[in-house]
Amino acid sequence: MIIERTDNEIILRLPSNIDPIGLQRIINYLQYKEATASSEATEEVANNLADESKKRWWTENKHRFLK
Repeated sequence: MIIERTDNEIILRLPSNIDPIGLQRIINYLQYKEATASSEATEEVANNLADESKKRWWTENKHRFLK
């Protein structure tokens, strides 16, 4: 692995045989960090939003799982 820092970027070079599932998890986490870097929301607000979203999803999709 090679890590290079420029004035406005960090560049990671990884071997092509790296586990794609693990790599996708890392990418998802980095995208989350990038998206929330300037957020002023508290963790409590984020958790409430996530709970609300899950409830709404379940209400709209439970018929697919429960007969």
